[in-house]
Amino acid sequence: MPSRAELVYARLKLDIADFKLVPGDRFTENELCLRLEVSRTPVREALFRLQQEGYVEVMFRSGWRVLPFDFDRFEQLYDFRMVIETTAVHRLCVGDNRIDADILKDLAAIWLVPVAERLTDPVRVGQLDEAFHCALVVAAGNAEMARVHRDVTERIRIIRRLDFTQAARIDATYDEHAKILREIQRNRPDQAELLLRTHIQTSQAEVRKITLHQVYLARQVAERAQPQ
Repeated sequence: MPSRAELVYARLKLDIADFKLVPGDRFTENELCLRLEVSRTPVREALFRLQQEGYVEVMFRSGWRVLPFDFDRFEQLYDFRMVIETTAVHRLCVGDNRIDADILKDLAAIWLVPVAERLTDPVRVGQLDEAFHCALVVAAGNAEMARVHRDVTERIRIIRRLDFTQAARIDATYDEHAKILREIQRNRPDQAELLLRTHIQTSQAEVRKITLHQVYLARQVAERAQPQ
């Protein structure tokens, strides 16, 4: 069972991801204690964890502040992710490291489906997308590479999830995953790597654009809510 600090951490991180806490917002530990109905200890533990991850900062004698999204850091993580995943896909297509048939079958059952059978729920599609990329890395057979990839995946999840808030991006994800899988099935590493690289780059660009737009909208709402 998660501790109180873990629950508070998850709630605050979701509030940041949903722009209920907008970059630049200031708050105190007491305010969070009252809103979340918990004591100061789990709130403080959660805030220190979010501080280490670069989401908030402590203000001298004036509480805490939500930090702006560090796009440079996210782009570095996306670059690292691309290196890992393209390496994994190459290994799946050549030599003795070809993808496990059961994993390929499971992925095909999700992504190689008729348009009418595609899911539309953004949360579920986001989860399946993450699982797709993790499965490719796991199937490559390098446990350390998979461990590092999971860490990178966790760190970019807060903005990556925004890629599925638009129907067009969900359809594009299905189309692009299907093409990647078919090239892996044909053992064509160059084509599979190129498709995967383009897929990640497109997602990265869309996520940045959507994030900036959501921050703008959240700030507009906050300004209108302020007493005149």
